[in-house]
Amino acid sequence: MSDRSIIATSVGHPTSDGAGVRLTRLIGAGGVSMIDPFLMLDEFGSDDPEAYIGGFPDHPHRGFETVTYLLAGEVEHKDSAGNRGTLVPGSVQWMTAGRGVIHSEMPRIREGRLWGFQLWVNLPAALKMTPPRYQEIPPHAIPEVAVAGGLVRVVAGRFGDVVGAVREVAVDPLYLDLRLEPGAGLTVPVAADHDGFIYPYRGSVTVEGGPLERGTLGVLGPGDMVALVAGRGGAGALLVAGRPLGEPVARYGPFVMNTRAEIERA
Repeated sequence: MSDRSIIATSVGHPTSDGAGVRLTRLIGAGGVSMIDPFLMLDEFGSDDPEAYIGGFPDHPHRGFETVTYLLAGEVEHKDSAGNRGTLVPGSVQWMTAGRGVIHSEMPRIREGRLWGFQLWVNLPAALKMTPPRYQEIPPHAIPEVAVAGGLVRVVAGRFGDVVGAVREVAVDPLYLDLRLEPGAGLTVPVAADHDGFIYPYRGSVTVEGGPLERGTLGVLGPGDMVALVAGRGGAGALLVAGRPLGEPVARYGPFVMNTRAEIERA
């Protein structure tokens, strides 16, 4: 067994998307443009409705997957195929856009905090034109594992004997929400052939290679486990890994394909 260390960091880039939603781009801008197979990670979070009320009206996607994980607030989504639902705190939606879908994600709250993440996961060339599908998982259906000094929510992948709520994803992802008390330590196995990152959204963690404060994403180096310790204020952190595709990436706005010609057709 070998510990993974932090080999690069990103403090994120303030930007906006949709109808003016203010967010922080942690992967896809600045120093970390991509962690194969992860194309983008945005954190959105504000107590000011003006920062999020415009939401993300109808827009297309093709060639990849979007993962929305909500910590606070409510978001209603619907698409061109007639699917619709509402994300609440602790829920996740793993949407496979495949050959194409038009959808919207709109806040259902008019006051209070909206807080969550959207991750873009690339699809291999052989699956880019697959039919669209959704996996929408309510909070109670995401397994939680008690550990010394905290708990682990298993969104996707495996932690110990527990298998995550999201299944049958091409890149065999690990997506964990780690919630630790001050000073608590935890070791998480991560497949040696996966690339990944850790992001403390609350408090701080120390990993091989140094501490990570809230708001700083750490890119994980090679190894087959991540050993971390929560800081004095405890920690909430996302630990995400997936099998890299090693394929050409051509992207333009909401489309991610393998060649420029495929982008132009999209």
